Amino acid sequence: MDISTADPDTVLDLLDRRLVCALQVDGRAETGRIAEVLGVSARTVTRRLARMQQAGLLRVVRMPEVEDAAVGALLLRVRVLRGKVDTIAQALADRPDVPFVDVMLGGQEVGAVMLSDAGARDRLLYGQLPATAAVTETTTHAVLHAFSDAGQWQAGYLDEAEVAALTPAPAPPAPTVQTPAAQTPTAQTSTAADHPREKPPLDALDRALLARLSVDARQSHATLAAAVGAPESTVRRRLHRLAAAGLLRTHATVDPRLLGMAVDANLWLDVPPSRLAEVGTALARHPQVHGVFATSGPTNLVATLFCADHGGLYRFLTGTLGPLGVDRAETAIVARAVKRAGVPLQRPRPRP
Repeated sequence: MDISTADPDTVLDLLDRRLVCALQVDGRAETGRIAEVLGVSARTVTRRLARMQQAGLLRVVRMPEVEDAAVGALLLRVRVLRGKVDTIAQALADRPDVPFVDVMLGGQEVGAVMLSDAGARDRLLYGQLPATAAVTETTTHAVLHAFSDAGQWQAGYLDEAEVAALTPAPAPPAPTVQTPAAQTPTAQTSTAADHPREKPPLDALDRALLARLSVDARQSHATLAAAVGAPESTVRRRLHRLAAAGLLRTHATVDPRLLGMAVDANLWLDVPPSRLAEVGTALARHPQVHGVFATSGPTNLVATLFCADHGGLYRFLTGTLGPLGVDRAETAIVARAVKRAGVPLQRPRPRP
């Protein structure tokens, strides 16, 4: 069942929320490991996850690596005529190169993230959107640096020990060869950032596996092997290699309100360039923030965050953002999330 058809009246209890958090830590965590860490039976974990997935409340998909996908991506703010927001939002959500779409409070703005080549980008920005009578204005921001993204956010229902127990072991560093210059006393010491993790060349089997995991990241090795027509042992080796290269990041897609987060907001911030890295890093560490990006455009930093209510958003603005010395902040509240990490979301009905 698609998340777009989920029953909005369903409520997740504390154990459901903890299970979602476990998948936020590791979307491919085995049922037995989740059960052991959370102190419940494997049968309970299997039953609960199956119920949430079959009801369309939860879906786990593969996300591209943040630096590869985000840097150069476009953040779009599309102003539309009143009454036309659903049409424009759905048209953007139907595009495979637009993984995130939100309708903003007020019903006259759609926010979207576009990951595409120059040709598709230009056709949308200079052809399709201007030719659409319902669109009145489009503001485009290019992502210059990603401090954090949605695949790294956790809702906070696990303690530090549980998170540590569920976190996959880091891949061993690739062997390096010291050059003569690196052995001399005058050579500068390099850091990990100077040597980004190299991506392995991808063949048809790798791409087939990644495509399958982009739809459902919790498919077993046996299921994947049957789908791609390869031995299960080969699939295991390939996934291990892809994980070591950082290509198996996952996103547990769920309506944040089911996790107790009623307010979703985008903050468009104007930060002094000398403090941009400091402020971006500080916001990325905050437990309510699920994305921070340095951007081009009239503002130079955008942060997205979840809050329990509007009072929580106010406290974030005054208690967290205020002391960071941000020159200006525009707060845009999300009225409805249409698509997240490539997954369509249901449109909620108001509760009586």
